[in-house]
Amino acid sequence: MGESFGNYRLGNDLRIFPYISSCNIACGYHAGDPLHMEQTIDRALAHQVQIGAHPSYPDLAGFGRRKMHIPANELRALLKYQIAALKGMVESRGGRLCYVKPHGALYNSLADNPEEGQALIDAMQEIDPELILMGLAGSGIEQQAAEANIPFVAEAFADRRYEDSGHLRSRSLEGAVIHDPQEAAEQVIALIKHHHVISYPGKQIPIRAQSLCIHGDNPQAVNILVAIDEALRQAGILKRAFSL
Repeated sequence: MGESFGNYRLGNDLRIFPYISSCNIACGYHAGDPLHMEQTIDRALAHQVQIGAHPSYPDLAGFGRRKMHIPANELRALLKYQIAALKGMVESRGGRLCYVKPHGALYNSLADNPEEGQALIDAMQEIDPELILMGLAGSGIEQQAAEANIPFVAEAFADRRYEDSGHLRSRSLEGAVIHDPQEAAEQVIALIKHHHVISYPGKQIPIRAQSLCIHGDNPQAVNILVAIDEALRQAGILKRAFSL
């Protein structure tokens, strides 16, 4: 959320907020700017949605979806800068920053890169040891967070397809993003009730997650959220924030 900046408008935040329990707010390095960050914070607080920082590689031109090779100490400082900025803005509006979820290529890289993972953990601990880390369920960063005694929320995706490895299918490949609301809703129910997804090649992949992501820049995001709400209602499943 909050990925608009300057004269550029991204996503559909106003229509999405009523359906979500948590929001990852862009911190200016892949998208967002101070004004849109603050406006998004205000909307989150008005909807009683818990707030997470969504830091990224410094890649505004690539929307944070290009892998970058940055020395660990520099990456730690870049992440610390982004998280601290959003935390200060949230607190200035009377709210609380609950968690950190990295964005895009950084999120995917952290799944298997312990050096980058340590840079993120160090940045979080230096800012606020109570911050929760959100990351890909079953990935290396989950174990790394446990070893560092960092609270971790394992995440799965409603609108992304997986490879047999359990990693997200690259956006450069066909079928990486789910646009059909019913298909997304079915994937959510499978994750919640049966703890698995069906990979793009067709294999059943075990996944245990506490949070489910829908991308705000998915053109079908609102329709997907409506379909998920209906599927949860029919299944008798209560939706709630993991922290509040």
